[in-house]
Amino acid sequence: MIKLAIDASTYVGDVALLDGTNVLAEESAAMKGAEQERLMPAVASVLERSGRRMSDVGEIVCGAGPGSFTSLRIAGGIAKGLATGARIPLFAVPSMALIVGGAPLHVGRYVVAVDALRGDFYAGLYHVSANGEILELERARLVKADEVEMLAAEHSAVLVSPSELPGAVRATPKARAVGRMEQVLASSGPVDIDSWEPAYGRLAEAQVKWEAAHGRPLPAG
Repeated sequence: MIKLAIDASTYVGDVALLDGTNVLAEESAAMKGAEQERLMPAVASVLERSGRRMSDVGEIVCGAGPGSFTSLRIAGGIAKGLATGARIPLFAVPSMALIVGGAPLHVGRYVVAVDALRGDFYAGLYHVSANGEILELERARLVKADEVEMLAAEHSAVLVSPSELPGAVRATPKARAVGRMEQVLASSGPVDIDSWEPAYGRLAEAQVKWEAAHGRPLPAG
């Protein structure tokens, strides 16, 4: 089955069209500092370059975060819109697992660390099996920046991060990694398109600043 995979948990979005584990086309798009939205054009590009249409796609898989608030909202909105329009199921996978997919896929454990700002990192534990399947062992949680290396050592895991961390393998999320997450997709099943949102992890930085300046919660709506 052909899958369209989208992730924008960092400031670089990534799109891939896959048939099983075979990557038909993939493309990255800048999410920060761009003068125009580039993720949807990247989706159109991978479809065009692969010679496929949305009617050929059987599933959409979206990186669910945590990560950049604005980028995740853009990716989630595109994924939900396409799934609704094409009347196909939408699946969500941890974006951190896609970061593992951006690193060399050796058998073993990986602690993925993503900058959560304010001196914190999101950290999650993943395993790459002998057949290359990426599995989530522990969901992402907030840890202090100086605890990341220790956490990896405790689990005898390779530290992976989009950031420059001591001892870490640099990697960014790769949408093509969903081809190695069949067990995760099968166990989680499709999301409810109407109610699903990415896991932002914490409030957006702009909201935190607004609430601190005004001394009250940001009004809804």
